[in-house]
Amino acid sequence: MTRDRPPLTRWLPILEWGRHYQAADFTGDLTAGLIVASLLIPQAMAYALLAGLPPQVGLYASIAPLFIYAIFGTGRALSVAPAALDSMLVAAGIGAIAAKDSPDYLSLAITLALLVGGLQIVMGLLRLGVLVNFISGSVITGFTSGAAVIIALGQLKHLLGLKIPSASVILPLLRDTIQALPQTQAITMALGGGAIALLWLGNQPFSRWLQKRGVRAIAQIPLVKSVPLLIVILSTVLVATLRLDQQGVAIVGSIPQGLPPLTFPTLSLDRIQTLLPLALTLSFIGFMESFAVAKSLASQRRQSVEANQELVAIGLANIGSAVTGGYSIAGGLSRSVVNFSAGAQTGVASMITAGVIVLTVLFLTPLFFYLPQASLAAIIFMAILKLIDLKTLRKLWQYNRADGLAFMVTFFGVLGLGVQAGIFIGAGFAIALYLWRTSRPHIAIVGRLGETEQFRNIQRHQVLTCTEVLAIRIDESLYFANTKVLEESLLQAVADYPKIEKLLLVCSGINAIDGSALATLEQLRLALKSFGVELYFSDVKGPVMDGLERIGFVEAVGRDRFFLSAAQAMQQFDCQLA
Repeated sequence: MTRDRPPLTRWLPILEWGRHYQAADFTGDLTAGLIVASLLIPQAMAYALLAGLPPQVGLYASIAPLFIYAIFGTGRALSVAPAALDSMLVAAGIGAIAAKDSPDYLSLAITLALLVGGLQIVMGLLRLGVLVNFISGSVITGFTSGAAVIIALGQLKHLLGLKIPSASVILPLLRDTIQALPQTQAITMALGGGAIALLWLGNQPFSRWLQKRGVRAIAQIPLVKSVPLLIVILSTVLVATLRLDQQGVAIVGSIPQGLPPLTFPTLSLDRIQTLLPLALTLSFIGFMESFAVAKSLASQRRQSVEANQELVAIGLANIGSAVTGGYSIAGGLSRSVVNFSAGAQTGVASMITAGVIVLTVLFLTPLFFYLPQASLAAIIFMAILKLIDLKTLRKLWQYNRADGLAFMVTFFGVLGLGVQAGIFIGAGFAIALYLWRTSRPHIAIVGRLGETEQFRNIQRHQVLTCTEVLAIRIDESLYFANTKVLEESLLQAVADYPKIEKLLLVCSGINAIDGSALATLEQLRLALKSFGVELYFSDVKGPVMDGLERIGFVEAVGRDRFFLSAAQAMQQFDCQLA
């Protein structure tokens, strides 16, 4: 979003696109809204069960948030509702506090949504959207992949009809599942396996079949993306007709009909203190998910997404979910991609989706009584498999093993210690790697490349150098963690070239110099002078030069010892390059 927009438009993006809304936009919004609703209805119920909540809570969380985000959000194709990773975090966090069947469990989940929303709004108002840059992509991918494995394995008990306790780490989950395999219910397994097969066939194979018959891509979307709803309908009819629930098939059961009353979550100091760590995790993870998806889709239409406004919008959507009986929400990747591909132009598409959910809650919930939980588990299972991204690990390992290690530490941290601990371990490891890497800056002795004014590493290129001048390029900002290495490296270089009279620091790779590094440079200048070597600088960037001038370093060293380029310095030295 541009800074010159009126303040009201910046706070209410609906005023921006609403002024230019055209009848042609409504066609795409209507199509997208209906298609996403057909996907979201079974998905919302499935994710609510994943969170340990009744299925209707997922539907409640898919109404107000969609309306609110459409008004305040800057991502026009983003669809906010229950999400898989957030649902698992809710189950893992609240499950450690209260039993899933207890009345307090739902109350805690609603309170958690309120806290998450409040934290996100505060972060947005404080302009903390920049926090999105502080977790590397490798950590996020490792986190989502690890969580996806846990979620997928956790659905096996519903797909096989097993009775095992929930677990958020892999070893107990695998142990309990393997021990319970002899109790597998054949009918439940057939329903779950059949649903998985239909979901797989209804994705790429069905799309290719339609494509071969000349069906346009835009026309394929409603057919392909309605497969989950079709599975819900078919499996419900099958269970109701054959009364498979009497043969051990777990069903959703009675879902209250009608909209929930407005509620205000229970707040107390003890409850806030208990939920605050989980709320902080969810507020950050939910924002990261949502912002990444919104930004990716907006860029394809040359639209912009404003991080701080997104925090406010998603925060308000979470509060809206809390006061209408829902739980924590975020922008979903699959839903948003479907929304975008189906032609959504504005937030009207999300409003239409919410409207369909309202009609479903008002009139259709009794029809879900015989819906088998195995079908919902199959929907989660197939959706979550797409998040297990081992291809990225292979690429990271080939390109930068530090990023590959960050991926693996996060991935196995999630598997072994749980999703909350895993993300913090991965983030901490990535930060530690960054500190280690920047504490050992790349330092290269450089020379002139032929007759050009370019200076390159003497170990990589055939270059011209000068006997009495040693030019060294530092490819890292200088700060407290690398000042010792800097000092030792430069003094060692001077010792290795005893004939030099001038040391030229080529500063083209230095973006900042902190106080510790400045003190080291001052000490280094005096030490070199005692050896009969004068210190010079070239290619100092403007902001760095401004700081050196303010502190008086330039005057202390001498302005004549700073050059715009290494080539200018060599010319000034009247150095004979060979």
